[in-house]
Amino acid sequence: MNIDFSKSEYGLIPAIIQDSETKNVLMLGYMNAESYQKTLETNKVTFFSRAKQRLWTKGEESGNFLHLVDIKNDCDNDTFLIQVKPVGPTCHTGSDTCWQDLNNQEYGFISKLENTITLRKENADSEKSYVASLFKLGINKIAQKVGEEAIEVVIEAKDDNDDLFLNESADLLFHYLILLQAKGFQLNNVVEILKGRQK
Repeated sequence: MNIDFSKSEYGLIPAIIQDSETKNVLMLGYMNAESYQKTLETNKVTFFSRAKQRLWTKGEESGNFLHLVDIKNDCDNDTFLIQVKPVGPTCHTGSDTCWQDLNNQEYGFISKLENTITLRKENADSEKSYVASLFKLGINKIAQKVGEEAIEVVIEAKDDNDDLFLNESADLLFHYLILLQAKGFQLNNVVEILKGRQK
C-alpha cells in the first residue's frame, strides 16, 4: 500500500473509522507511519494523539478497542478508511460514535419505513392511517394480509408482467414489516438469524 505521510507537515494523515458491519462512521483520528505499523502488528487501531504527542491505541484505558478488519487508502494516498469491529462505545463521552449517534444497523429507506410503522402503531387510534387500522384489528388480520400478499406474489411471479410482480412484492414486504412489529420484532432480528446461518 502506497501511503504518502509526507503530505502533512507533521507526517499525519486522517483515518476515518467505520464499523465493518453497520457501515456507520464512528470517529476520525490521525495516524503516522509508526501508528499505522503498530495497527497492522496488533490488529488494534492505534493513532498518533496530537494532544498527548504520542502513540495512542484506542481503548488502552477504557478497554473499548477498535479491532482491525480492513484498511483502505484513498485515491490520493493520503487518507485511510479503516473498517473495525468496535468493543463498546467509541466516543470518550460514552456514545457509540463521536457524533453522538447510535451505531445501529440501518437499511436506508426500509429503516425509515420501519420508523413510520412504529409511529403508526403508537398512534393506533388514528382513523386516517391504514397501518394504525391494521394494528387495531390485531395479529390475526395482519398475518392474514401477509398470507394474501404472499399468494399474490407467487401468482404474479408466474406471469410476465414485471410491474405487477414488483408491486405485489412491495405490498408483501410492507405487510411483513408490519407483522414483525406486531410480534415485537424489527428487520434487524431477522438479519441476525441470517448472519448466524452463514457458513
